Formats: sequence, structure tokens, C-alpha cells
Amino acid sequence: MVTRILEALASFVIFVISMMGLPGIVLLMAIESACIPLPSEVIMPFSGYLVFLGKYSLWSVGLAGAIGCVVGSVPAYYLGMYGGRPLIEKYGKYILMSRHDLDMADRWFERHGEATVFFARLLPVIRTFIAFPAGVARMEMKRFIAYTFAGSLPWCLGLAYIGMVMGERWPVLREYFHKFDLLIGAAIAAGIVWYVRRHLKHRE
Repeated sequence: MVTRILEALASFVIFVISMMGLPGIVLLMAIESACIPLPSEVIMPFSGYLVFLGKYSLWSVGLAGAIGCVVGSVPAYYLGMYGGRPLIEKYGKYILMSRHDLDMADRWFERHGEATVFFARLLPVIRTFIAFPAGVARMEMKRFIAYTFAGSLPWCLGLAYIGMVMGERWPVLREYFHKFDLLIGAAIAAGIVWYVRRHLKHRE
């Protein structure tokens, strides 16, 4: 089932980039950064394969990917600011989130927002969703955009470079990246379990 989904996504990615070129990379990476799990681990290696074919330069596809990340992150940021925060303030108690938790998130992003956004952009899975909590915490927009771009550029360049080096063998990367995604997902699940246990214990 998962393999079929990955194959379908890969076909979609290849079709869009083949039809639209660099704007297609911007579009796909924007979708990926708007809290929609379209794998950049397929988008950018295929873009690197096109560099291998001589259609684009490595920097052009890397910049297109990073710009797409910024474009897609902005609506996700505002969704967190104007949609997510009021919902959490009103219904957060049902998911074990209090106003105190929001205040802590605000202070965290005020002090460490740059590093949080930058390094989150270098991690699979997490990078797709980091814009939403940044918006909930109301991180300053200029800082958010700057560090989103700064963290996204090496990610996009790195994946494109791997795709370029692999050449026609770039599709084999999907299997390795998928395993890494599962590892990150397991770590997130463990973090959620810890969070729930901590809050339940605090309530008791």
C-alpha cells in the first residue's frame, strides 16, 4: 500500500516538473511546505537528475526548491496564527494543551525561533509542519521567512546533488529516505506519548 502511494506521488512529481520545469519545482515544494506531505525526497532528487541530464544547473533547482519552501510556509504560518491558536485556546484542554503551554511555546520561539525553524527545515517529516507551530507562537514573520529560506536551501541543494550524482539510479533513493521518514515518525510518536503521560501526571 505504502509502495503504491510512493509510486503515485513520484509519478505526479515527475509529471509536474517535466511539464513546468523550475516553476514546477517551486509549486511542488510549496505544497510540501504547506503541511501537505508531498515528499521533497522525491521532488529534489528528480530535479537533481535533470541537472545530471544538463537541463538545469544545481543552483537553479536548489533555489527553486528553497523559494517554494518559503512560498508554501507563509500560508501555513498564517493558518497557525489565525486558525490554530484560537482553536487551541478554546479546545486545547481536550488534547492536553493549556494556555500555559501556548505561553511556553511563545517564549521558546521568541528565544530560539531562528534555530528551531532552521534545523527543523533540515529534518524529514518535521520540516513539512514547522510553519504551523511557528505561526501559533507568532514568531516574527521576517525572522521566520529568513530562517525558513536559510534552512531550506541546504536541504534542497543536498537532495538535488544526491540526485545529480546518482543519475538514472535516483529512484532507489526513495527506499532509503522512506526508512528514515519512518524513524523520524517513530521519534515523533514517542514524543507525543511522553507529552501525554507528562500532562496526565501533572493533572493528577
